[in-house]
Amino acid sequence: MKRRNIRLAAALAAAIILVSAGAWQGGYLDSLFGKSGGKWAERAEEAQRQFNTSFWDENKGLYNNAAPCMLQLCTDPFNYWWLAHAVDVLVDGYERTDDERYEEQLSKLYDGILNRNAGVFPNEYYDDMKWMALAWLRAYDAKGEERYKEAALVLWEDIKKGWNDEMGGGIAWRKTQLDYKNTPANAPAAILAARLYQRFGNGDDLKWAEKIYRWQKEHLVDPDTGLVWDGINRTGDGSIDKNWKFTYGQGVYIGAGVELYNATGDEGYLSDARKTANHLEDAFASPATGMLPSEGEGDGALFKGVLVRYMGELIAADPEHEVAKALEDMLKTNGDSLWEYGKGTDAALFSNSWAQTPDEVVQLSTQLSGMMLLEQLALLEREGQLP
Repeated sequence: MKRRNIRLAAALAAAIILVSAGAWQGGYLDSLFGKSGGKWAERAEEAQRQFNTSFWDENKGLYNNAAPCMLQLCTDPFNYWWLAHAVDVLVDGYERTDDERYEEQLSKLYDGILNRNAGVFPNEYYDDMKWMALAWLRAYDAKGEERYKEAALVLWEDIKKGWNDEMGGGIAWRKTQLDYKNTPANAPAAILAARLYQRFGNGDDLKWAEKIYRWQKEHLVDPDTGLVWDGINRTGDGSIDKNWKFTYGQGVYIGAGVELYNATGDEGYLSDARKTANHLEDAFASPATGMLPSEGEGDGALFKGVLVRYMGELIAADPEHEVAKALEDMLKTNGDSLWEYGKGTDAALFSNSWAQTPDEVVQLSTQLSGMMLLEQLALLEREGQLP
């Protein structure tokens, strides 16, 4: 008994040293006391620890663009929209664990983004601002901190200025190209407006959500298949980029349908989301393996992560539907492959392809997508949606 107490005291002392040194070691403490989630929760937590160990710059309060970072790869260029998704994955971790480490990291990242962005949250790109607003609204939902709510509302006021009559309406992609409208500037805006209405009860926000969604559906969604096209008038000739088919475009349209269903109870929105989701396998998944595609590095590496987040939202809204069951299978197939083949052998660092070994340098966007997949699977596991 005495020897057992000595061992426990030594283990506690080691844990205290790790925590006081600022190490991201919540999973280590959990293992001491036998606290354990399921398989996917443990994997998500391992990835979160690796994320903060490998990418975080404490001095700048930002995540580096790559691990390991090499001078210009550290925090230059300033990948604003990647960092919005870093906020999102920290919220995922907090909701899964209630661990104050995530709360502390969110606070540091809030300050770091503000400092890097000249003390404000708006920037020149309407799509970027939507990702950031959605992320801080989730952080507000999780923690109730007023500055997170204020960030989302300030961004929303700026975003609404992007709506104009070019191309029959819609929100522009950026402030210097007001006649180019695309899915990543509109479907996330519909999600944001619908969520703001549900949180704060402003009827104008619901009207915005419905107006934006209607424009998106009429202009950038194939009525036969539900496939979401990327944009219209990029080249100034009014043409639609029908060959630009990206996973995140499908994801945010699915998410918009789910949020408007949540806000209104109108089954038509849920039906739209199911239709697009039902086409994912034919349009994007490998026929042989069911794997989602690699969409390259840089921004493209984040696309699958956005999709899987909103696949999870549809499953949560409609868990017993056959489409939801198919989405669960797709997520699990991709998650199993990511963990077995798309993860480094010595660290939870991920690949652009969830079926191949990571590169020596892993980009932040790539890491975030893998984490979003694991966190969605952990959430499904927690809700009893996975065996």
